[in-house]
Parts: sequence; C-alpha cells; structure tokens
Amino acid sequence: MNINRRFALGLGTVAAATAVLGSGSASAQTEDEPEIERFPTTAERSRKKVAQVYKRQVRKAKGTWSSYITVADPNGACRAAVEENADQVVEAYSVNKIAVAVAVLDKVDRGLIKLTDRVEVTQAIVIQDTDGIFGLDGAYPSSVTVGHALAALLTVSDNTAVRLSGLVCPALELNEILRSKGFVHTQVVPVANPNRFFLGTTTPREMHTMLQKLVEGSLLSPASTQYVLNILRSLTSFTDGARLNLSSNERLRVATKAGWFDDGRNEAGVMFSEDGRPILIYSLFASGTFAGDKAANDENFSFTHPAVGARAELGRTMYDAVLKITTTKPKHNPTVYRMVNGG
Repeated sequence: MNINRRFALGLGTVAAATAVLGSGSASAQTEDEPEIERFPTTAERSRKKVAQVYKRQVRKAKGTWSSYITVADPNGACRAAVEENADQVVEAYSVNKIAVAVAVLDKVDRGLIKLTDRVEVTQAIVIQDTDGIFGLDGAYPSSVTVGHALAALLTVSDNTAVRLSGLVCPALELNEILRSKGFVHTQVVPVANPNRFFLGTTTPREMHTMLQKLVEGSLLSPASTQYVLNILRSLTSFTDGARLNLSSNERLRVATKAGWFDDGRNEAGVMFSEDGRPILIYSLFASGTFAGDKAANDENFSFTHPAVGARAELGRTMYDAVLKITTTKPKHNPTVYRMVNGG
C-alpha cells in the first residue's frame, strides 16, 4: 500500500477528530445515516432527522424503549417520527403526575374545588424522600393552596404533593376522571387509604394523546391549559433530560415532565415552534439493562445515566428539527423570563 505525506496527514486528522468526538458520539455518522440540516424546513425532513438521532441514541444507551414521537404537519395532523412499542403498558412513575394534575384541574373546571382552596400539610403526610420541597421545610403543621401543591407536583416533582392532590381528588375518583377522558391505561394504583395511591401506568400513545389534547384545548379549560403549560415550561421544571442542552429561553419552548424509579427512566413533553405552536410531542419510556454498570445506573437519576443522556442528545435534535416549521395548532406563547436579584 502506497501512502504519501498528504494521505498520512489526512489519517492523522481523522484520528484526532475521533479522539475528540469519540467513535460513539452523537455527532458521528454512519454510511446509512446521512447528516440532515440542523433546522429542517418541512415536517417530513424534521421527522427523518428525529428518527435518525433517536435510533442512534437508543442503540448507544441500550435498555428497552417504548416511545412515540410525532411532528405536526402544516394542517395540524400529528404524524409519527418514532413509533416503538407505543401501545405497551409501562410504569409511568412521575410522568403520571401530569395525569394527576389533569384530574385535579378537571374538578377545578367543573367548580368542585378552587386553586385557592387550602390543604393541610401535616407531619404524617410529608414523605421524607429528599425529593421536592415539603420534606425540607421542617415546619408542620402548615397549609398550602391546591395551586401551590400542583406547582410543586409538576416542577420539582414533589411526592408529598401527590398526597396533597389526593386530599382533593381521591384515587378512585381520579381514575374515573381519566377513564372518562379516554385514558384507560393511564391509571393510578389505589391503596388502603383512599386519598393515597401509587402513580401507576400509562402507554406512550396515551400519554402522547393526553399532551396532544392539552395543547389542542380539548382536555381542560383554556385557563387550566395555560396554567399547566406555564408550570411545565418554567425554568424550575425538569432540565436534565430533553431540555439539558437548551438555553434558558429555549427551555421555555419545551413543556416536559420526567419520571423515574428503580431502572425506569421516562420523560414526556411538548416542543413549540418559533411562532409558539405545539409542533412536536414526545413520550419516552425506558427501562431494563442500559449501557455500563447496572448497579450504578439504577442509583443514578441525572443526565449521566445512559437513557437520560440519550434524551438530552435527542432533545437538542428535536428542538432544532421543529423550530423553523409551523402548523395550524393553537398558539401557546411562553411566559417571558425576567431575572431578579431579590428585593
């Protein structure tokens, strides 16, 4: 084999790039995965880009995935970019806190309760799990509004807020509300105490449908819809997954909720186009044996977990893929973020 100086320098450049990016990097391309432009201008190109990166990231992270991702056409129709075990009943974990909030707000919309109603926070009801905020304040008894409980439920995913929600919407009633809206698999698991429950199950398709109906305005009243979206898009909400590689202003265009327990790593949400329209909906549920050490993975809930890291890489791709396209779906412009310095 004849190798001249120019060819040798070329080999050196490839080796250097491999050392910097790593052969398994999301930036690496294979022959059957041509690079697609960063900001696609059509829904079909966007779907191809999302499908390409999803396949690459899931292959790298390993585990068992049940997923449904759609990108809306200009006429508003949601068409699948990724559809993998979309009807599999899965453990939802904290992603089902969206469903809990929907049931509570359904009662608000019907005038049965108000966001300003107060619920009692007793020492017995507080879960000392180091998640959320109620387990940290150390000052009981106290009381908060239903609105406060829902904000804690959907932002910092406070598990005590699940119990507070159960005080105004018991488990059996909650499940009936969800069934009446067509969600037969998105159900919580009742326990002996009627006001408490485990977070239960869903399917990727049902969770996608719940988010789709939310942004289309057919799930809750306009006021409750805006209330939920403002919380899920706030900078206080989950940022380790799909929003990790986004700037602060970019994160305001993504409404998301994550959930995890044992080996499960889940996230579902909506991404909005530059003109404020819900254009991409994702519903991602992963569990099982992921790349790397299983014992370490099971105790790791940050973006360094293979599945969460995969969602972070995919999140950047999904955001870029739909930013420049639009649809006829209703606008939901994010609240403008204003920084303050106390006072």
